[in-house]
Amino acid sequence: MTRKPRKGYFVRGQFVAAGSELDDQLQRELRGDAPSKTELKAQSAELQALGEQLLTLRANLLAPLNLPERVLESLAELRRIADFEGRRRQSQYLGKLMRQLPGETVAAIRAALDAQRLGAARDTLRLHAAEQWRERLIADDASLGAWLAERPDTDVQQLRTLIRQARKDAPDAAPAPGAPPRQGRAFRALFQWLQSELTRAEAPDTDPSSHAPYTDDSRAG
Repeated sequence: MTRKPRKGYFVRGQFVAAGSELDDQLQRELRGDAPSKTELKAQSAELQALGEQLLTLRANLLAPLNLPERVLESLAELRRIADFEGRRRQSQYLGKLMRQLPGETVAAIRAALDAQRLGAARDTLRLHAAEQWRERLIADDASLGAWLAERPDTDVQQLRTLIRQARKDAPDAAPAPGAPPRQGRAFRALFQWLQSELTRAEAPDTDPSSHAPYTDDSRAG
């Protein structure tokens, strides 16, 4: 028996069944009607979750938002409360305050959270890159040329010194079972220097003279 075709239409390649919730939503948008209760509930939940994410926002990104004092106090209270039910009620109150914010403030909050996530991703990539460069520079003299090809302004003598000391101070190839690998001071110093140089490379306008010189403290303590 031939199946009767469903009634509906396509919007941007998506089939919208006649009488479906999506159909109702699109029809309301065409008429300029107010959002449905379902849509309002979803928006409310999303703004409450956005407010909770403010707890993770660094102070230097939070301050420029100039959030109302009530929102900041609500965040401080939410951070303080440990009780599950208490946190749930406080989160709901925070969500209520979030719904009262103007659209441009909500957009600024989203942008600040996105900037923090992007910065965290950059930090992770930089850490991995520094670890990889340290391994390459310690293992192979030719890697120094590869580094200098990418960063010709490097203090070559300083880097050679760091590499030489790190090779003497590298972790044991086969530490005792269950023991963490030994990480000497010079081995860590090379990593920190590489990380600093990679950070500086991300800000090309930085004055090279402001870059702190490496101090050999491998014999300290």
